[in-house]
Amino acid sequence: MGEDLDVPSEWKAYDPEQVRKDFDRIAALPSYESDGNAAYHRMLLRHVPMRLNRALDVGCGTGTFTRLLADRAAHVDAIDLSPGMIRAARRNTEGRSNVRFEVADLLEKSFETDRYDVIASLATLHHVPLELALQRLAAALAPGGTLVVLDLLDADGLKELPRNALAWVVLRARRLAQGRPLVPADAERAWNDHGRRDRYDAWPDIVRTYRRLLPGTRVARHLLWRYSAVWRKPPVTSAS
Repeated sequence: MGEDLDVPSEWKAYDPEQVRKDFDRIAALPSYESDGNAAYHRMLLRHVPMRLNRALDVGCGTGTFTRLLADRAAHVDAIDLSPGMIRAARRNTEGRSNVRFEVADLLEKSFETDRYDVIASLATLHHVPLELALQRLAAALAPGGTLVVLDLLDADGLKELPRNALAWVVLRARRLAQGRPLVPADAERAWNDHGRRDRYDAWPDIVRTYRRLLPGTRVARHLLWRYSAVWRKPPVTSAS
């Protein structure tokens, strides 16, 4: 993280280099797509215009959602902390001339102000201080543009047991329907190792943060340990 950033105390031990190593390891595996993210792609796309000029995908991973954005945008910038993920994304997006991938840290990269019509971030913002990330993304979003977030939340505790049980059943059913009943052992180990180092915000804290920083954000909790947030940046109004 940059020295000029006011990093919350609970994030002092955050190690982006470890996150990079974790996802380089995951990217090298034969199966590394996240079922939990893909389940919500269609819902997220409802908030993306059919035609737009420029989009940004933050934490693009293997480029699955990047390609969906590229179907609608004249140009897509896609960044990820992991060089391995960027290599996989480039392989998966060969032939698309309107996509530019870059290895970059969300909290270190310099974004042009008011640049993007749509900014999307899937399962990425829990890796960084949420307030700092939202401030940076809001500044990079063009007036009238849309921020679309899908991320994970803290689902620990006894009261979460019924929801978690249902989520596992639904996820298992999805994998069976796709002909992938089991997660390969090496992939499961890699994800579990990364997950033990992850931290997630509690649902009430997430809602408060979005409403305080980005008034008017539509925040919704979803079954597969995720939430979505959609915010439209106020357009510039001409003085009367």
